Amino acid sequence: MDRSQTAEREIVAQQQTDQLDHDVLVVGGSGVDTVVRVDSLPVPLADSVSVGPILEWPGHTGGNVALGCRNLGLNVKFLDYLGDDWTGERVRERLARGDVDFEALISPAGTRRAVNLVEKTGRRMSFHDGRDPDDLRMPRDFYLPHLERARHVHLSITNFARFLYDDIEALGVPVSTDLHDWDGLADYHKDFAFRSDLVFLSAAGASERIASVMREILREGRAEAVIATAGAGGSYVMSREGSRTPRPVRATVPPAPVVDSNGAGDAYVCGFLYGRLAGRDVEECARLGAVAGAHACTGKGNEALIGPDELLAA
Repeated sequence: MDRSQTAEREIVAQQQTDQLDHDVLVVGGSGVDTVVRVDSLPVPLADSVSVGPILEWPGHTGGNVALGCRNLGLNVKFLDYLGDDWTGERVRERLARGDVDFEALISPAGTRRAVNLVEKTGRRMSFHDGRDPDDLRMPRDFYLPHLERARHVHLSITNFARFLYDDIEALGVPVSTDLHDWDGLADYHKDFAFRSDLVFLSAAGASERIASVMREILREGRAEAVIATAGAGGSYVMSREGSRTPRPVRATVPPAPVVDSNGAGDAYVCGFLYGRLAGRDVEECARLGAVAGAHACTGKGNEALIGPDELLAA
């Protein structure tokens, strides 16, 4: 590790000793992924299709961000609803194994699930069972003490998380979110898109309209930067202080064969937030995100998490 990287690690370590002892507070988005490997997507219509071993991985987007940030040495607090069921226990066990400080309220609807069809190249199609009732709300006395101790908040796009924005803004805490494959049109995502300081999304959702969607987020919302990930095509960044043309950031070549792209976007967020909390600019953060995302593709589920030494060395 060179001198600048050592200095950066010291900055992060010093910040962790400050009064704001949650580097990242993650809210919402835990669950269990069932991964089914198929020859190609879309899957041919048939009564029965023979596949390889079906695997299950606890994590989901919120859990993956919490695990990834913790593996980078950040102090992480994770709050969510979780079912009192066997899938919920698997989530708790994985987060405990990853040394994530996790507190959960019991969801009457049970733990969220997703079934992901993954082809040989790592491309996937996900069937997401969010299952939270629309009227579910996280009690203010449960989350507020943690907001007050957080340097940064990352909200998953679970419905109840949108109701934390008023308190986040009142406290002046920076907040990020991941809109995943938002097409730029669905109303559900707009609170998250227009009330977050950092907005991540997949370029696949809006396809050829992604540049205009990124511009709309900056124009209509409070975002300082919008980051669109494009898998092997790299990523694109657009910031309030820069031009309104997406600036490309090259993808990083994975250090080993690609096994599974599930969680790569979440890992990208972790690498980006690590750079952000260390004071790096948007392009540098995006490059760290690309490294973390590529590393995540080399293992199953959320098992290939990058550490700070590997991230900075790359």
